[in-house]
Amino acid sequence: MAVDNDSPGIRLLSFWGKLRSTYAGRWLFSRGLGLMVPYSGSLGAQVDHLEPGHCRVRLRDRRRLRNHLRSVHAVAQVNAGELTSGLAMLTGLPPSVRGIVTEIRTEFLKKARGTLIAECRCAVPTVTEPSEFWVVAEVVDGDADVVSRTQVRWRLAPR
Repeated sequence: MAVDNDSPGIRLLSFWGKLRSTYAGRWLFSRGLGLMVPYSGSLGAQVDHLEPGHCRVRLRDRRRLRNHLRSVHAVAQVNAGELTSGLAMLTGLPPSVRGIVTEIRTEFLKKARGTLIAECRCAVPTVTEPSEFWVVAEVVDGDADVVSRTQVRWRLAPR
């Protein structure tokens, strides 16, 4: 059976490579990503950096993302953490491996106010048989304080 050389991660990196050099290009990439993944696109987050195993996303504090305490809603933070971990993981996977999220855990450490940065760095494992792999994304505020930490469990398997 032939392996498809065009995985989602490869397509994302190709798109990113064409658009990353300017603010307008990063904005266009982020809007395109939002069209491909509508639920995550509802955040309005902007991808600032993307490479295999590393992603950084900026989330502006807007009224539609706030809760009754005038801070960024917990689920918006979880969504940003999952999006960031997903981009870091998917862009690192070879076309011969597929992955799906099976569990998400988030720890909230501080009220999230102002522009937030979600970042994930992960070493993408070599996958020869189905396995579980945890990835962590942290969300920090303008003071560089961690406001939440999201752990995402991936089920990885050869295609």
